[in-house]
Amino acid sequence: MTAVPDFEQAFQYARELQARGSRFKAERKLRELLARGENRELVLRALVDLAMETRRADDAIAHLVALTEEAPDRLYYFERLAALLDGLGRTEEAIAHYERLLQHEPNLAEAHYNVALLYKKEKRFTESRAAYEEALRLGIERPHEVYSNLGVLWSEMHRPSSAEEMYERALELEPDYVPALFNLGGLREEAGDRERSEELYRRILSLEPGHSGALSRLVHAGRVTRGDEPLLGDLDRALEAGRGDLLEREELLFARGKALDDLERYAEAFEAYRAANELGKQRNLRYDPPVTERAVQRLIEKFDAEWLANASVESPDSPIFICGMFRSGSTLIEQILSGHPAVTAGGELEFLPWLVSRRLGSYPEGALAASREQLSEVGAAYMAHIRESFPEAPNVTDKRPDNFLYLGMIKAIFPGSRIVYTRREPADNCLSIWFQQLGQLAYATDLANIAHYYGQHERLMAHWRGLFGTDILTVEYDQLVNDPEPVVRRLLEHLGLEWDDGCLDFRNSVRPVKTASVWQVREELHSRSSGRWKHYEPFLRNIEGPWNSA
Repeated sequence: MTAVPDFEQAFQYARELQARGSRFKAERKLRELLARGENRELVLRALVDLAMETRRADDAIAHLVALTEEAPDRLYYFERLAALLDGLGRTEEAIAHYERLLQHEPNLAEAHYNVALLYKKEKRFTESRAAYEEALRLGIERPHEVYSNLGVLWSEMHRPSSAEEMYERALELEPDYVPALFNLGGLREEAGDRERSEELYRRILSLEPGHSGALSRLVHAGRVTRGDEPLLGDLDRALEAGRGDLLEREELLFARGKALDDLERYAEAFEAYRAANELGKQRNLRYDPPVTERAVQRLIEKFDAEWLANASVESPDSPIFICGMFRSGSTLIEQILSGHPAVTAGGELEFLPWLVSRRLGSYPEGALAASREQLSEVGAAYMAHIRESFPEAPNVTDKRPDNFLYLGMIKAIFPGSRIVYTRREPADNCLSIWFQQLGQLAYATDLANIAHYYGQHERLMAHWRGLFGTDILTVEYDQLVNDPEPVVRRLLEHLGLEWDDGCLDFRNSVRPVKTASVWQVREELHSRSSGRWKHYEPFLRNIEGPWNSA
């Protein structure tokens, strides 16, 4: 009779096989050990490692699920499982496993904290808040971090006063906690409180000299003058020190470009922006012009009058969408409208694209294949979110600029929707995009690519205007800043609103502004940004774009 091999020897042999690259043999040996039922937790952990090593996510998930069943009180296994699922876009599954853990171990504060983060990601804000608060009640370590995260949550829920209260609580517990200081500075900045926001950013710099975010926000808080040269020196020293990651260096370079532009040192500013965008290219997908052209052509061909007639649903709602290229004046339009007593500014709401991806699948295929019932459900969920976020507001603006990609679907879901399209002189618009840290947009780090994308966006907008006619109002940025009243009157008429003088006194609005234009829209209307590209004309001559024909 053959003796059964000692478990420890057999397990060690399997690990040696794995180390030598004999992964198939190692897995076969580990599965044999698993079948024996001895030390299942140890073997399952080894199988997880092997599956991750060989990039077999489904096998790793299966083994991790088995581990959570083998050791149902071990938070570590649930954390690994949830992280893997979330990374694969299966966040709701990750949440379900945490909920399973908490049914058995309701007093695990860390588990409540972890699932709160996932709830927030899935826009389940009420559950996220409850989970954070339960983590605090259970005495989680480092509660100041939880309060700071609660502040971020309240801010995303458009409750700035509650967000501020959470940041203040975090700072009562840990006065030098930089994330809470920075978030509070951002909140005060959004509210137009320049003095308090600058005070907070300078406090951060006293704790962490060279902090990229604080330095950058100080530069953007106003026009840099020759009296602010020390601030430019701080930027240069932070860059020379080389602290932080590439994203922070990129942020500092964009701030340097802005400071030098204010100082009218245009050649140096152009070089700073170029260096910043080169870093942005390293963290982004490559822009592919033919792919963009085909995608736009598909939108034009598929979202036509016939599709619209077959897909349109009955809806009593008429939400306001402000769209156009980034940096085309959408924030200014929203700020003007927020001066009207019947309008609440929603800002760049991410909910519609997120909702479409969750309910219908990838865009545009999911929308094109959706039934009227599905489109109606998306519309109902969108309006429920708007009403929850802005209770009692009669009109809420959604100014996510690239909603121009969704206008066919939007008009099918909300036939009565009111569309405002913002347009700016192409050379100024393209250059302004290049001057901002928008590296998450594949086209935004290269001037020629920006110009190409701008052309494709114009092609698509021509299609939407042909399809929807006067349902889309085009607001020209340069006309607005040079002679605002007639433009604003046309805008209010398009939205079905009576004239209100408050629309021309928008600088005093207390509503939060969450975009890169946070300080520009609180200034008096001016035309300094019109024709701005001409300062950079010598550096643009060899780059294909609208400046060549302007």
